[in-house]
Amino acid sequence: MKVLIVQHVECEGPGYLEDFLHEKGIGYEIAKMYEDEQLPDDFDALVVLGGPMNVYEEERYPYLKRLNTTITNFATEGGHYLGFCLGGQLLAKALGAKVRRNHTREIGNFEIHLTEEGVEDPLLKGIGRIFPALEWHGDTFEIPEGAIKLAESELCSSQAFRFKNAYGLQFHLETTPEMLAVWVDVYAGELNEEGFDAAVMLKETEKKADIYRELSNQLFTNFFS
Repeated sequence: MKVLIVQHVECEGPGYLEDFLHEKGIGYEIAKMYEDEQLPDDFDALVVLGGPMNVYEEERYPYLKRLNTTITNFATEGGHYLGFCLGGQLLAKALGAKVRRNHTREIGNFEIHLTEEGVEDPLLKGIGRIFPALEWHGDTFEIPEGAIKLAESELCSSQAFRFKNAYGLQFHLETTPEMLAVWVDVYAGELNEEGFDAAVMLKETEKKADIYRELSNQLFTNFFS
């Protein structure tokens, strides 16, 4: 198996996913779009990470057009896709759904609630009907036609969906505490604008680190099996 990971910005890397792939001996390649790397054509699974850009900023980030075509073709042909945050929004857009501003930014640690379909879905097996997850987004996706809604939260009604073998998640289960420590520095302006306390978020996330590692391991085990 060969996994392609699409990374949009340097600070939003694969985190726990990379640890999992190393541990399981699964081959992978990271396409670093911020270094103008090209998207390979040969892969068995596609994982698209998060980033601060909007899915429609194709003039500023021309690669998004190429990525949109890749995602559309791969997902509609039944390819195994996993998108976190921006990666989930890109999947929704590629499948014809709207991506828009959420009524509020959702930043911090929140509870995710699975729908009845989510409880039965193989990707979320063993995760639990209600579980914590890190969130950091201002946009949200609508559920594409032909897709199944899998999860929601109090502040954002669309947290996860499945289309064939492709999954779009709004939340982050790949992010390590070390990654978050970098994010609060890089995106300090956004936190200040919204009045979020970075220290509190870092402390809460550190307390949940063991839980997040277990949840991420379960999620990746389910996806790659």
